[in-house]
Amino acid sequence: MASRFSRASKSFSSAFKSETSRQAFKLLAWVPVGIFFTRHVYSVATITGASMQPTFNPDLATQPLHNDVVLLERWSVAIGTFRRGDVVTLWSPQDPNLLTTKRIVALEGDVVRPLPPHSPTPVRIPQGHCWVEGDSHFHTRDSNTYGPIPLALINSKVSHILWPRSRMGPVENGLGKAQGRVKRHTRMIHFEDDSYNP
Repeated sequence: MASRFSRASKSFSSAFKSETSRQAFKLLAWVPVGIFFTRHVYSVATITGASMQPTFNPDLATQPLHNDVVLLERWSVAIGTFRRGDVVTLWSPQDPNLLTTKRIVALEGDVVRPLPPHSPTPVRIPQGHCWVEGDSHFHTRDSNTYGPIPLALINSKVSHILWPRSRMGPVENGLGKAQGRVKRHTRMIHFEDDSYNP
């Protein structure tokens, strides 16, 4: 009787172990997919600080512990799709360990007039660079301080606010405080052959 119980117990134990190991293997098989997804497609992050007020953390003064939770979209950065008005996360050109959130206000070829108290001399954005600014007038360190940044520093696009629920939805695309200070570059196509008629 004891040996029958022992055999049944061992049989159950080995079946449980094999089922558990199969489930663990299935779960582990999804780990690379999850890593790829969060590195190259979408991930979730918390926005801290006041540099992007009022777009993010508008109530930071009264509720300092309630930071916005956002959805980061990475594939448009991977394929190099940037638009004026996009809110992006980027590695700070002054501190490579600091990930910041700013708005793209100008792209290569555009001319920007920096905000006071910085030099009023217009800046032309070089190839492969952009001009970024925080939406806040007072709590931001951005291209007005450090100039145009390489597009390679951009990490992701901030596409949606996920929390708080009262402001859940897509992030507004606009030029913020850069309105009227950016002269957009337009590409001109020149034809060498004067006989060309479209």
